[in-house]
Amino acid sequence: MNIVVLAGGISTEREISIVSGTQVCKALRSKGHRAILIDVFCGDGRIDQDIEGTFSEEYDVDQAAAYARSFDGKLEELKKRGSFFGPNVIALCQKADTVFMALHGANGEDGKIQAVFELLGIPYTGSSYLGSALAMDKDLTKQLFRENGVPTPRGIVLRKGNPVLSPSENGVGLPCVVKPSRGGSSVGVSIPRSDTAYYKAVEMAFSYEDVLIVEQYISGREFSCGIVDGEAYPVIEIAPLQGFYDYTNKYKAGSTVETCPAKISEELSKKIQKASLDAYHTLHLNSYGRIDVMMDAQENVYCLEANTLPGMTPTSLLPQEAAVLGMDFPALCEKLIEVSLRDNMS
Repeated sequence: MNIVVLAGGISTEREISIVSGTQVCKALRSKGHRAILIDVFCGDGRIDQDIEGTFSEEYDVDQAAAYARSFDGKLEELKKRGSFFGPNVIALCQKADTVFMALHGANGEDGKIQAVFELLGIPYTGSSYLGSALAMDKDLTKQLFRENGVPTPRGIVLRKGNPVLSPSENGVGLPCVVKPSRGGSSVGVSIPRSDTAYYKAVEMAFSYEDVLIVEQYISGREFSCGIVDGEAYPVIEIAPLQGFYDYTNKYKAGSTVETCPAKISEELSKKIQKASLDAYHTLHLNSYGRIDVMMDAQENVYCLEANTLPGMTPTSLLPQEAAVLGMDFPALCEKLIEVSLRDNMS
């Protein structure tokens, strides 16, 4: 197949997206696909306007990734051009048999690109624009969870410019979790344990966006459960050596112990898988995704949020779960394309 692996963009998760895209592109090429790595925002100026022959047997994935990173210090200037899609991006995607979405965060995981692709008839991987939009907005996610009986920590919404009630007045208390409503990879997330730390956390999170979630802190064990084609994959436990599962602990090698399958009873595993499937269907997700879950000391399970385009390197959470089922990383990448082509083009 001719495949565009779409990565980069302008979100706070740009670098992680390029890492995911690089690994996916290499994996697909190892399976004989003619995959190319394209930065959705910057495009690839090395590709001429005449894009015939772009999908070839000879291709340097690392060189394409380096080209994308060469724009890292120029994004603010490029934003002035008024168009989100980089040069030739749409034309390349239209020429491909499918687009593998290796994007993370805003303008990639939030349904906007998915909606454009659906209007243009471009096949892509992952959930549709509706599920992507719902899952990206943590306020809407929590509302839907509560209304549909999906267990989730209690929480409130803060909007920039409105009064910020103290922890003793806001119904959440301390400790709590403060996080941007539409961010990912735990960027801007804090767990304040005092009033002073709470106000600092709110100020810091508002530097990322104008809507925040203040959420009940669940002390306990953290898990994640991938879902592919309506099937809950083996549960993985996430145990940071220090602090919580923040940006550093997600991506710094050796900072987190990840155990798959999680060392829990079969009953608990099924409980987490069911809650994850309920969350997945409540948010109208399809094809694949990953649900983050906390479990307290009484073994109550709480769904935190959904990842509609989870990290995709061989050591990312979803690939680790797939490996337990005997599926290696390249095979998983092909599986995600297969189920997405069926779901999004039916």
